[in-house]
Amino acid sequence: MGKRSSRRAPAHDTTVQYLFPNDTPWDPLGEPGRDKSYVKKVRPYSEAQRALLDAIDGFGMVLALGPAGTGKTYLSIAKAVEALEAGRVGRILLCRPAIEAGESLGFLPGDVEQKLAPYLRPLYDALTDRLGGKRLKMMLADGTIEIAPVAYMRGCTLNNSFIVIDEAQNCTYGQLKMLLTRLGWHSTMVLTGDPDQSDLLPGMSGFADIARRLHALEGVAVVELSEADVVRHPLVASILSVI
Repeated sequence: MGKRSSRRAPAHDTTVQYLFPNDTPWDPLGEPGRDKSYVKKVRPYSEAQRALLDAIDGFGMVLALGPAGTGKTYLSIAKAVEALEAGRVGRILLCRPAIEAGESLGFLPGDVEQKLAPYLRPLYDALTDRLGGKRLKMMLADGTIEIAPVAYMRGCTLNNSFIVIDEAQNCTYGQLKMLLTRLGWHSTMVLTGDPDQSDLLPGMSGFADIARRLHALEGVAVVELSEADVVRHPLVASILSVI
């Protein structure tokens, strides 16, 4: 009998990609070999998004209120990267309250950055899309982009910085007052959040109250987005209109 052919059928890749694998820590900078850089300028899909971009260009402090999927975080990150690359600021500071959405994750191992990584994933995703994984990793290493929990912000004066405070509806009135007063010279601060989706106990979130008080203040812009500005799956806007 002749020998069996040494050629084999191509193996099928059966690897399963898990969102949060149990055996290895999640890497906020993405998987190897998937680096990309999105270099085009971001453009608004609605008049409210256009108003948000114009407000960030024209004001030192901007509060963006709106439901999930309206692009609040992504647009803020895009403008932060734009300001950094244009030399208008020297660093980007990302801040997000470490509040679980209805369940407790318990103790998380690692340093501060590793502990905050799961909470900051939307910010990392937007930064990776704008900068690419390699550039983002370098900027995190040299401090050009900094991650700071809300609790560590007291006493800081943030000069020459672009500060993005995401999920601000999960901050108390006192925390927001502390964060707002960190703004220094030649800096821009953008706070984003949905007052209707706070994970704090009822009455504890201070975002809506802060936005109402600052609305008439000269030098501060408050931009409100609605279901009409949702850029996710069309069902998201429909769901938000009935629940």
